Amino acid sequence: MRTMSTPSPETPASTPTRNARLSADDWAQAALDLIAEQGVSAVAVEPLARRLGVTKGSFYWHFPSRDALLQAALERWEVGEQENIFGSLEKVADPRERLRALFQLVGHEVKPHIIYSELLKALDHPAVQPVIDRISQRRLDYLVAMFRQAGLQRTDATHRARLAYAAYVGFLQLSLQLQQPRMTSEEFETYLEHVISTLIPT
Repeated sequence: MRTMSTPSPETPASTPTRNARLSADDWAQAALDLIAEQGVSAVAVEPLARRLGVTKGSFYWHFPSRDALLQAALERWEVGEQENIFGSLEKVADPRERLRALFQLVGHEVKPHIIYSELLKALDHPAVQPVIDRISQRRLDYLVAMFRQAGLQRTDATHRARLAYAAYVGFLQLSLQLQQPRMTSEEFETYLEHVISTLIPT
């Protein structure tokens, strides 16, 4: 199982055949794959068309511009996070166990973090800033709610949520941007357990 200790873009899905009928979602996912590999600035029609094995005409059937594609890709990423992370935790009744499940889930899902890290580098793009603002606020609100349910008062829950989120963003910076020595899987699991035991109230 890949963890945040070994961040690297996942291998893109197999390229559709030239005759495959691509949807707008196919283009949006391909754009997300490219963001994970090369950053926001790499998203362009021609390289994506080559990757997907189609002509540029397929792109313009779905999108009027490159910016429209980028917006669709960001929306796909944002909705995916809501469904795959927040949605998957709804069945965990105990708030402390839900926090543990959240930290474990986040710790072992690599590609979304790579995309998030690349988006942080592109905050000057008008399409990126609002998405990052919404995602960050939603994550912090969720953490505050979970820490409140786990027994902390609002002020303490807010501080704990900010500390948890700062630890997450800081770890991404160390791993993906400052390129600090990579942890082994065993080292990372020990680190993750330390984070969990430090941040989740007993």
